[in-house]
Amino acid sequence: MESSKVIHALYNDDEILLDAVKAVKAEHHHIEEVFCPFPVHGLDKAMGLAPTRLAITAFMYGITGLAIAIWMTNYMMIEDWPQDIGGKPSFSWFENMPAFVPIMFELTVFFAAHLMVITFYMRSRIWPFKKAENPDPRTTDDHFLMEIPVGDNVEELTTLLTKTGAVEINVVDKH
Repeated sequence: MESSKVIHALYNDDEILLDAVKAVKAEHHHIEEVFCPFPVHGLDKAMGLAPTRLAITAFMYGITGLAIAIWMTNYMMIEDWPQDIGGKPSFSWFENMPAFVPIMFELTVFFAAHLMVITFYMRSRIWPFKKAENPDPRTTDDHFLMEIPVGDNVEELTTLLTKTGAVEINVVDKH
């Protein structure tokens, strides 16, 4: 696998990082990734990332859970084994639907929650026994790292990042 050079600029404040990302993007440089110890509000917009479509998948998973709950309650309580409970026969799903609302709600939430976790892990390429991709362990505690690919513009980028308030700048090989 071919390695390429990247600059790791470390910051110790989230507001300084956010201003630095805006400055780097204003100079038309590509930011490969930003590593943070906690979510930084507005960072996705500053980096120019597209809005997530995970909410749409959550809705679809919830609809799937609701459909399975409707099918399940109809099959179990109406078709397969209808029972006369308290003198109220179960000949129609619609007549008995209020009793099925908790089941429909729970399966909607169950499907949306569990399938969203699986979708998030697959989308993020996180799976069991995966090696961590964190380039600097300080980003899990109190530092923020901006990773920028470089070509022949190392001095220009270093000067720009120093002006933005970077506390440490390293040029490293990314594998």
